[in-house]
Amino acid sequence: MITRERALELLFDHTEGDSLRKHGLAVEAAMRAYASRFGENEEEWGVVGLLHDFDYEKHPSMEEHPYVGNGILEAHGVPVHIRRAIMSHAAYTGVTRESLMEKTLFAVDELCGFLLAVAYVRPDRMIASVEVKSVKKKLKDKAFARAVSREDILSGATELGLEFDAHVAFVLTALQAAHADLGV
Repeated sequence: MITRERALELLFDHTEGDSLRKHGLAVEAAMRAYASRFGENEEEWGVVGLLHDFDYEKHPSMEEHPYVGNGILEAHGVPVHIRRAIMSHAAYTGVTRESLMEKTLFAVDELCGFLLAVAYVRPDRMIASVEVKSVKKKLKDKAFARAVSREDILSGATELGLEFDAHVAFVLTALQAAHADLGV
């Protein structure tokens, strides 16, 4: 098993941008929270969250991400189920989401990015002041955070069998608990 410390090293070695690092930390927080809720391994789920986009900054194309990262992780002896979960978060890889960890990663990935974007435009820039109703309002604004897939956000909750508002509230609470690491 890869440790959180080693996962953080890989994230920081391969990602210089603060926003992508914070995204990894946000997805880690959401994954850990769901692992706890589902009675799963929080360390493993957290590592998946940290590393799901660690190769994206240097390899952003669909031909490279997350394939390059998968190769790096394989070379570091990262278990297959963790690498598979990371591969499955990008639909274009053809790796279907089957496990609860895989479905959860997909469900929180785009949502975490969107929640951070909502926090950044708040007057106080604090995740603590973000509410589900403001998230839903921003989701309707196609010009806001336009790179974030609304379809993925909505289908992620559906794949997990969760009611959308409850899913948003749960992930929001996880990010609020991690606000110091996220800088929001």
